[in-house]
Amino acid sequence: MERLGAWLAGHNLPGTAELTEAAIATGLAALALFLGWLAGRHIGARIAAAWAEHVNGNAATFHLRVCAIVRWGVVAILLALAAVSWPWMALPALVIGLVEGLAGAMLVAALLRGLNLPRWAAWTLGALAFTAILSHAIGGFSVIEVTLDRVGIQVGQRRFSLLSALTIGITVLLLFAGVRLTNKLLGHSIGNARGFDPTQKLLVQKLAGIAVVILAFFIGVDLLEIDLTAFAVFSGAFGLAIGFGLQKTIGNLIAGIILLMDRSIKPGDVIVVGDSFGWVNKIGVRAVSVVTRDGKEHLIPNENLMTQEVENWSYTDRNVRVRIPVTVAYDCDLKLAQELMLRAAAESPRVLNNPKTNVWLMAFGQTGVEHEILAWISDPESGVGNVRSDVLNRLWLLFKEHGIAVPYPVRDVRVREWPTTGG
Repeated sequence: MERLGAWLAGHNLPGTAELTEAAIATGLAALALFLGWLAGRHIGARIAAAWAEHVNGNAATFHLRVCAIVRWGVVAILLALAAVSWPWMALPALVIGLVEGLAGAMLVAALLRGLNLPRWAAWTLGALAFTAILSHAIGGFSVIEVTLDRVGIQVGQRRFSLLSALTIGITVLLLFAGVRLTNKLLGHSIGNARGFDPTQKLLVQKLAGIAVVILAFFIGVDLLEIDLTAFAVFSGAFGLAIGFGLQKTIGNLIAGIILLMDRSIKPGDVIVVGDSFGWVNKIGVRAVSVVTRDGKEHLIPNENLMTQEVENWSYTDRNVRVRIPVTVAYDCDLKLAQELMLRAAAESPRVLNNPKTNVWLMAFGQTGVEHEILAWISDPESGVGNVRSDVLNRLWLLFKEHGIAVPYPVRDVRVREWPTTGG
């Protein structure tokens, strides 16, 4: 062993002690990977199963994300403890740094992908995390920092370099990820609160989201050491331009908050705005999503709902009366026909028993006696036309069974004089 060590030292290669430490570091890295795999398979699966009970979404994808986060998190923590627990030589430090950097990169990518950040952003930050951890492990992080800081330009009293650009990019992405995570946690907590109705929950979630974005903005300004007093000269003109440019956007935002506060329109309400009829699917920052019975989704600006006339069929009461016109022949049994109309409405599954259905005689028309069935339903979001169709189908069979005739237009043509043929 002494001859081998002398030969390695003579050829500028790692000595026996360094190779021994490298073998130990490799074993520790393999052990950390194995323990991380066990933790991801067992602990990660339990965390995913417990959390998935309260989370809506793709359960399989969520399970994989949690297992990956636990697996690589355990590996990174174990190798970080190993790195600081012993003064490793260069080669074993490189081995530990490589595996720790890989674990850190995979952990960052899994966390950011779990927050629905773009794939390029997640892997970019993962690559930066790998570079930073590896450089710190081999003692070269300060060299990279100095090199990046040298490449830049001087603008007034502030210097812009590759290091500052990289710092700004990382800060913005981390703040964006933090905002997404905070909004998800707040949305989940508010959604499970028992003291609010659905409209109040939506209002609190939107106000909390706005507050989180404002807080993240000021945190970013503080972290990047941006002096806002430098923009004081341009703040007036800039604010005026922003005010004119975002006038409609801000108006729609405020209108949406007012709609949620006075609860005149809520998710699930059935409304009519102009030619748009449907139920409110979502009240967003800019517009209200209204889904029609045809499956078409109309985005109506919040400001329009504040300034235009809106029919809300479920504002104070969800019961809606459906009018179904029916005409019968003059020579039929009128009382029997009206009883059959009430029976057809009563047999329809969506028609309510209370308020009870009425049949009105509306007019003596040109072809028959015109009636109108007035039936009540409590689920207008499921459609109105299908209720009319169901009642009329049932009524047609009852009319056929009891001999009630449905009139149809008849035209009498009178010929005063036939044209004479020549000859």
